[in-house]
Amino acid sequence: MINILVAEDDTRILRMITDFLKKENYNIYSAKDGKEALEVFNREEISLVVLDIMMPIYDGWHVLREIRKISNLPVLILTAKDNDLDELLGFDIGADEYISKPFNPKLLIARIKNLLKRVEASSDQLESNTLCYEDICINIDRKTMIINKEEIDLKPKEYDLIVLFIKNKERIFERDNLLDLIWGYDYIGDPRTVDTHINRLRNRLGEKAYLLKTIRGFGYKFGG
Repeated sequence: MINILVAEDDTRILRMITDFLKKENYNIYSAKDGKEALEVFNREEISLVVLDIMMPIYDGWHVLREIRKISNLPVLILTAKDNDLDELLGFDIGADEYISKPFNPKLLIARIKNLLKRVEASSDQLESNTLCYEDICINIDRKTMIINKEEIDLKPKEYDLIVLFIKNKERIFERDNLLDLIWGYDYIGDPRTVDTHINRLRNRLGEKAYLLKTIRGFGYKFGG
């Protein structure tokens, strides 16, 4: 079941959107202000958000920013403002679509279906282009790390290191090995750069940092 959160303070518009979405067999959660929207979002397993901007307590911009701190699910902005600057702000914060009121409900449904298809296509592509260990997955195409569904950006050397480690689980790498494999045989800088990058990668790994182990007198290994 696809759960859609509709956050809209205009009761008439909320009812109209809800009725149209239910006809498409979506499960709908509704909110009439930004505070309620965040409460529902944090409580339920939401697949997509239809988000009005001009809402009481917290406006849509605030809600969108809070959502983007923890999730990349699709968000469609719904607003009475027909202003290019507002649209640009929405996309800059992380909106996926933008529709100005008044709108054709059929257009809204079409946009929602398109967003959900894009998410499904991205998921299929992610499954075929990933390298995983436990709850850690590396998106090879985008060069990002995903831990428990949260996407984490990596610096180039951090990406190279985690890919090497996952492909060679339980293997111990000496510092010189890593310098040769990641930085190249002709690297002439400070060899301690390996330690710096290992520490940064551990920070990126968060609660999974324990998987990247220091083997005293030998080097580093991943897993176990």
